[in-house]
Amino acid sequence: MAKPLTDSEKRKQISVRGIAGLGDVAEVRKSFNRHLHFTLVKDRNVATPRDYFFALAHTVRDHLVGRWIRTQQHYYERDPKRIYYLSLEFYMGRTLQNTMVNLGLQNACDEAIYQLGLDLEELEEIEEDAGLGNGGLGRLAACFLDSMATLGLAAYGYGIRYEFGIFNQKIVNGWQVEEADDWLRYGNPWEKARPEYMLPVHFYGRVEHTPEGVRWLDTQVVLAMPYDTPVPGYRNNTVNTMRLWSAKAPNDFKLHDFNVGGYIEAVLDRNLAENISRVLYPNDNFFEGKELRLKQEYFVVAATLQDIIRRFKSSKFGCRDPVRTCFETFPDKVAIQLNDTHPALAIPELMRILVDVEKVDWDKAWEITKKTCAYTNHTVLPEALERWPVSMFEKLLPRHLEIIYAINQRHLDHVASLFPGDVDRLRRMSVIEEGDCKRINMAHLCVIGSHAVNGVARIHSEIVKQSVFKDFYELEPEKFQNKTNGITPRRWLLLCNPGLADTIVEKIGEGFLTDLSQLKKLLPLVNDEALIRDVAKVKQENKLKFSAFLEKEYKVKINPSSMFDVHVKRIHEYKRQLLNCLHIITLYNRIKKDPTKAFVPRTVMIGGKAAPGYHMAKMIIKLVTSIGNVVNHDPVVGDRLKVIFLENYRVSLAEKVIPAADLSQQISTAGTEASGTGNMKFMLNGALTIGTMDGANVEMAEEAGAENLFIFGMRVEDVEALDRKGYNAREYYDRLPELKQAVDQISSGFFSPKDPDCFRDIVNMLLNHDRFKVFADYEAYVACQAQVDQLYRNPREWTKKVIRNIACSGKFSSDRTITEYARDIWGVEPSDLQIPPPNLPKD
Repeated sequence: MAKPLTDSEKRKQISVRGIAGLGDVAEVRKSFNRHLHFTLVKDRNVATPRDYFFALAHTVRDHLVGRWIRTQQHYYERDPKRIYYLSLEFYMGRTLQNTMVNLGLQNACDEAIYQLGLDLEELEEIEEDAGLGNGGLGRLAACFLDSMATLGLAAYGYGIRYEFGIFNQKIVNGWQVEEADDWLRYGNPWEKARPEYMLPVHFYGRVEHTPEGVRWLDTQVVLAMPYDTPVPGYRNNTVNTMRLWSAKAPNDFKLHDFNVGGYIEAVLDRNLAENISRVLYPNDNFFEGKELRLKQEYFVVAATLQDIIRRFKSSKFGCRDPVRTCFETFPDKVAIQLNDTHPALAIPELMRILVDVEKVDWDKAWEITKKTCAYTNHTVLPEALERWPVSMFEKLLPRHLEIIYAINQRHLDHVASLFPGDVDRLRRMSVIEEGDCKRINMAHLCVIGSHAVNGVARIHSEIVKQSVFKDFYELEPEKFQNKTNGITPRRWLLLCNPGLADTIVEKIGEGFLTDLSQLKKLLPLVNDEALIRDVAKVKQENKLKFSAFLEKEYKVKINPSSMFDVHVKRIHEYKRQLLNCLHIITLYNRIKKDPTKAFVPRTVMIGGKAAPGYHMAKMIIKLVTSIGNVVNHDPVVGDRLKVIFLENYRVSLAEKVIPAADLSQQISTAGTEASGTGNMKFMLNGALTIGTMDGANVEMAEEAGAENLFIFGMRVEDVEALDRKGYNAREYYDRLPELKQAVDQISSGFFSPKDPDCFRDIVNMLLNHDRFKVFADYEAYVACQAQVDQLYRNPREWTKKVIRNIACSGKFSSDRTITEYARDIWGVEPSDLQIPPPNLPKD
């Protein structure tokens, strides 16, 4: 029998990784050795694996730079409309492999590194994740950057260069412990500091109204230093820019304040200014009204808008007017997309610049602002909506508060003219919320100040129109759109699952990588024996590889032939990891009750971070680890059921676990998950979905046929009906013996014998104030899981469903999403024009 290929040998066979021409390989080797010597000043004898990683990163970066310069030159000459994607999060993960994939360098690098006696995969593992995001919203921004470059759009991602990204999660005695993510410790080979574009940002101060106009005086200045990261498109020689701002104190910071002799203190106080870009706030779908966070939001917006206006003014066709005050054409040259309300201050800041600085009259400025800005809503959970105290604005951004009041006054005057005497409507639609603490509703500001508002899945966009912004929808229905989220198939198929990508290429060619709808060509092949065999084989190989990884990294041994049941996402009550826990306990009890019965073996993997201040989420992690301690050490169970908590879930771990998953859990209460994107990654990578009719699951079921997903539980209408009737958890607890048994075990300390009271908060919540109605879906969920087991017993039918899912996942490419944003919101057309590579002349 032929001995199995090593990963390295397998990778070389994979066509979509680029041809390893002899010239390319020699070139990469030469460049690698040069960087080792001259960039890192290391001899081969003393070089560490990290030195080798940096040598390779610099080698790959060299291939980007020429294309990057040429792309930006191309934009300068053509002066297209530019797209500015403003986000406080960009969850990029690792960059090396993605750059090799998009430049078609992977095989050349693999071969060169192999010839040097090194292992490419080992070097890739050295790179730190750029964890500048919490979850879905930040990862969506990263996928969008990849698609915008691949579609040839003149697009820029603007955000903050956090010194510390999302915390590293350690599990200690079953509890989450946070550790600072010092991701820049060894330096970042992908960024380029641009001190020549440093810009001032103002805070505090006072406002003076003079006949010549309004002046914002006596402010504190913080400098914004840009760091640029190249964003390569897929094999089109386009390289766009992500520009992240870092806060720097000016050199005279605090030194002009009468504090004679306070020189040392003044220099030490520079930290206060520079803290603005120190750390990412680790909350997902939760608003924490801290002043430092508001400073971060204004910091990114103020620096970015100065940059946008500088680029508009200096562009070839930007303005014929010598004094550069003609902003008429601004919305024809600039589109600003607000990723949630976090960059909402772009609206009053653009107004401030146009009215106070550029002396544009108010109505004209407002027209320009609205035509330029568009807003994406990401959540309907009330606790996630940003509502800033007016008192904080008054102190930090006094001029912006005045502008917001003026915007609101004109808005309310308009509403009052259409609905005379409807004071309740005025209260509901105001940007200012009255009460003991007056607050600014940032979502209302965004809706009023944008020409387009979109949700991120069809069901979510309907909820946005029918409840969250109902009054605004009645006022301007044409403003509201849907843009269902997507994922980049480069990272989430080609990079993370080369075996599956190659199997698909063999059948339908590689066009699907830039037009994912072509996966439909697999549908006629759903009964093709060779395809069924190959898809199952790739999945088994991915499972074996992930099992080996778990054993090596976490010392846990699992059964690779068991069903890999995976639930990875941020820990949150609405995502209902607790429902999964109840199912695990139910399975455990059934095995204990009838140990001789044949059970489908499962390895349940749950992973995700809890916000450090979210008590219930941290308790949920402790419950999962505690259930694992009992189940995994019960000899009666054996390897029929294992429960693994995946520590420190992040982009680079997702790239490993998703290709190995058999079952994807997407079980939020209907009407709470705006879209989800993990659901799409699992679908594309050959897992079947168990899920509720929520977020993009609805459209996944529509694309693949509901019979090819395991759909269960209440629909949005049922949840609303249950709310009207009144949800009574005890009713289910009393009626369902298996549910009662599971809850009683949690409650009695069966899973926490040393601390029987450990989980009383969880049980109390589930029985008395569960907003997300876990018990109401328990019965349907457990029954649905039994159908999952049933199908898994028939590997051929299971794999056919997998193939149908993959074939129908084409809609969920971020290329499709971005094409819709471009046409319906930004007013630009994607282009498949190849910019000539740096080694060829331009024309």
